[in-house]
Amino acid sequence: MTQNKEQRPVLVTAATGMTGSRVVAGLRASGHEVRAASRSSEWRFDWDDTDTWDRVLEGAGAVYLVQNDVNPRVPEFVKRVKALGVERIVLLSARGIDEPDYFEGVTEPPSHLRAEEAVKAGGTEWTILRPGWFAQNFDEGLLADGFRSGVLRLPTAEGAVTWIDAEDIADVAVAALTGEGHHGRTYELGGPRASTLAEAVGEISAALGREVRYEPVSVEEYVEGLTKEGWSEAGAREMVVALSAIRRGREARISPGVREALGRGPRDFSEYVARTFRRDGDDS
Repeated sequence: MTQNKEQRPVLVTAATGMTGSRVVAGLRASGHEVRAASRSSEWRFDWDDTDTWDRVLEGAGAVYLVQNDVNPRVPEFVKRVKALGVERIVLLSARGIDEPDYFEGVTEPPSHLRAEEAVKAGGTEWTILRPGWFAQNFDEGLLADGFRSGVLRLPTAEGAVTWIDAEDIADVAVAALTGEGHHGRTYELGGPRASTLAEAVGEISAALGREVRYEPVSVEEYVEGLTKEGWSEAGAREMVVALSAIRRGREARISPGVREALGRGPRDFSEYVARTFRRDGDDS
């Protein structure tokens, strides 16, 4: 972007989310004006209310775009991005969405893939981020409730994951939103090594000073457990699909995207553990 464009604010959607909040922090730390958009913020943005779209976009120079998986409307939104003169999009996508057999039982193109296609065809500068499983899922995301219970029961067998630190995702996003050399790039993002659920949970347990166990279960046992917790069966089955890539060994591959984007390697899972967990009663 030109100097004039660099001075324009950056719109961050899902600004209170796991990656969005970190992108906001990174942009502000580097001196950029930010529109931190969410349904409850000053910059109100709601995917289900198109009347909120133009206000957050008008005058912005770039946008960090996180789709609503329940009601994905990225193709519509990208049209407004172009119409209102926003010239750069960084899209949060997902690993494996361009591989037909990556997620077990998925036969239709994932909504993330349709979002990528819309962004590429939208007439703006674009960068796509495809992270694997976030390390922060253990304390902020999909695995947090099970982890806090002391037993993490998942239908993932002995599958391993190159856990990606959400801080690295944010660093790549900030670089792509504000720097040069990222247009037309798709960055596959993962950590520097693969570890199984048992290994990851064991590492966190050691940091906490108390045992948290990983217990592999069958798909049906997992679905039954979630439905007893109040999940719909459809929602539970969607989780099974998302987790299937781990069980099938697809999440164990090392991805080069962090180094390609930033010129350094990704943070190790151990760094996330040391930063996030400490022994019970340790107030130092």
